[in-house]
Amino acid sequence: MIDFDKAGGLVPAIAQDATTGEVLMLAWMNRDAWEETLRTGRACYYSRSRGRLWRKGEESGHVQEVERVLVDCDADTVLLKVRQIGGVACHEGYHSCFFRQVEGDRLRIIAERLVDPAQVYNKS
Repeated sequence: MIDFDKAGGLVPAIAQDATTGEVLMLAWMNRDAWEETLRTGRACYYSRSRGRLWRKGEESGHVQEVERVLVDCDADTVLLKVRQIGGVACHEGYHSCFFRQVEGDRLRIIAERLVDPAQVYNKS
């Protein structure tokens, strides 16, 4: 169903707010993350930096409940229509990971930070 071999075992996975259509984040899925997402109805990704499965919200509690799963025409990109629990998808405390806008040669923050990451994530 998904062509995991095309890009070395990982495919991009876009999480989109099922109600508003806002793009919340882009992450990666391997076959195990894909299967767990389908089985549990909660978004699971593959963390390239951690080298393991990453169950969205495992530290923060800000899980993504999957309402719909779509696959692109090449079967190598996943779109998850999700309900973002807790309102925060970004590890920097914003609703969406796309909270910066390019203005000339600078980036400007265009969204309000909803939570303090230091209060949400255990960094010990």
